[in-house]
Amino acid sequence: MNTWQERPGGGAYGQGDAARGRGGAGAEPPLPPSLNPRGAGAPPSRPAQQPDDRPPYQGGTPGGGPPYGGRPPYGQQPHEPGPGPLGGPGQPARPRRSRKKIIGYSALGLVLALLTTMVGTYFWADGKLRHENVLADYPGRPAAGKGTNWLIVGSDSREGLTDAQEDSLHTGSAEGKRSDSMMILHTGDNGATLMSIPRDSWVQIPAHQDTSGSGKTVPAATHKINASFAAGGGRLLVQTVETSTGLRIDHYAEIGFAGFVGLVDAVGGVEMTIDQPVKDKDSGLDLKAGTQTLTGKQALAFVRQRHQMADQDLGRMRNQQKFLGALAKQAASPATLLNPFTFYPLASAGLDTLIVDDDAGLTDLGSMFLAMKGVTGGDGKTITVPIGNPDFRTPTGESAVKWDPAKSKAVFDAMKNDTAVPAP
Repeated sequence: MNTWQERPGGGAYGQGDAARGRGGAGAEPPLPPSLNPRGAGAPPSRPAQQPDDRPPYQGGTPGGGPPYGGRPPYGQQPHEPGPGPLGGPGQPARPRRSRKKIIGYSALGLVLALLTTMVGTYFWADGKLRHENVLADYPGRPAAGKGTNWLIVGSDSREGLTDAQEDSLHTGSAEGKRSDSMMILHTGDNGATLMSIPRDSWVQIPAHQDTSGSGKTVPAATHKINASFAAGGGRLLVQTVETSTGLRIDHYAEIGFAGFVGLVDAVGGVEMTIDQPVKDKDSGLDLKAGTQTLTGKQALAFVRQRHQMADQDLGRMRNQQKFLGALAKQAASPATLLNPFTFYPLASAGLDTLIVDDDAGLTDLGSMFLAMKGVTGGDGKTITVPIGNPDFRTPTGESAVKWDPAKSKAVFDAMKNDTAVPAP
């Protein structure tokens, strides 16, 4: 009879309580070796894993890093990203554009746009200049000297003025044009010299064609120098100045009343220091002494008025030189010339009534203004043709200005040879 018995809650197979498991009371007894499906001894090994397409697990995070709390794979530094998909955490980020580069490209584009505007404005303004053939050759014309000579003429032309403007500016409504002022600007290695020529200078006017249409030749005769401008315009005036001084004129510039007023207003007025109060009923000028900014209307009256001065025309020429220097200082400043937004109105206001010789361009005019600016800034001289008799009586009894022959020749020779101009 088999003595092995199973009893619930008892020992295994008659072993009693001594055969109970580690769990103490209620623990399941172990099976006998014959009934144990694993067999005696060590547990059998698992069957070999069938290969598949997946790579063996290397451990760590999906990006190739170490698992949380683990060590990185051999040869890889801690927190070093491993290979990953394109654009993922394992790939270096696409470089962003530098802020400095963006600013640099923007600044370059702005500079190019401004340069384009300036170049376009330059050619537009150069095309607005009115050219006349006033420097024609003729027999006996003086030879070219050293340096450059400009003949600058302010005419009383009312061209461009309405009836209301003529009344406002006290210009009257005279037909034609006469030279209201004239100067020779000489530039060279010895600096610049601005020499005024009195409009009543008593000189010989060369023979010329009658401009009335008769076709007759008017013989040479002695008259006031401004009569040459009235009889033959800029060309006859240039010839008269050249034969009277022995200086060859290289460039010519002429501006009328309308252009003068527009030019002054375009630069925002011209600052002047007035030595004494000025009140002139003929020109309508009423200024207090001191520093002030003159409008175009006030400036025109200032350079024309003469009745308050003891020497009249000579005093007016000093005012003209002083004002033109102040105007050139303002018009030739970099803030005006290099800024298309200020240069455009300046060119629009002055160039329509500005007449120059055929060879003069905007660059030449710029050089002229810079030279005039230098004269008043201490880099040159402002003089008047040396006067021998300021009240010379003509055969008809008119008052004229007679030059001092010796002193005036010395000045003309110095300018022709580009040497230091003697003091008058």
